[in-house]
Amino acid sequence: MFEEKLDLKIPDGKITFYEGFFNMKESQELMNTLIQTIEWSQDEVVVFGKKHKIPRLNAWYGDEGKVMKYSGLTLQPKSWTKELTEIKNRIEIETRFEFNSCLLNYYRDGKDGMGWHQDNEKELGINPVIASVTFGQSRPFQLKHINKPEIKKIDIPLSNGSLLIMEAETQHYWKHQVPKTSRKVTERINLTFRKII
Repeated sequence: MFEEKLDLKIPDGKITFYEGFFNMKESQELMNTLIQTIEWSQDEVVVFGKKHKIPRLNAWYGDEGKVMKYSGLTLQPKSWTKELTEIKNRIEIETRFEFNSCLLNYYRDGKDGMGWHQDNEKELGINPVIASVTFGQSRPFQLKHINKPEIKKIDIPLSNGSLLIMEAETQHYWKHQVPKTSRKVTERINLTFRKII
């Protein structure tokens, strides 16, 4: 059983955080397996007419036909692995949400990160539910309100084995990021389960 469940009170959205949703032994075993078995790639995106490799490795898994489009990329799903299916089932049992796809990001060190963005692609529907699982190095997950600058930026340390659920209107009003860091940090894998409609 997980260590703690927190309802993080935010205006214009809903975030729930589960500390230790996966225990340390499970987290290490799952991370090692995912590093070895996932078909990782480093996609390129076009920014101001120039191609750039994204600063992390990524992969897209899901049900057949659940295509994801973002930043000019079109991701065709690879078939669920045994471990991804087990992780998904466990989240679905606890949260009662259903997911049919998963974006995986592999942060190799502090030079890898994710800039400010919203998970608001049309394929996700009006109020998407995003379930974010972290294995490995704890990294700060930052959120900022889009049109209320007086609301202080939120900083959540996503620890090894944690689960964070974003739902309701969160993607309409909040941007989030995992910033790069000059600190020496070890590798981290993040899985974001989604429902493509």
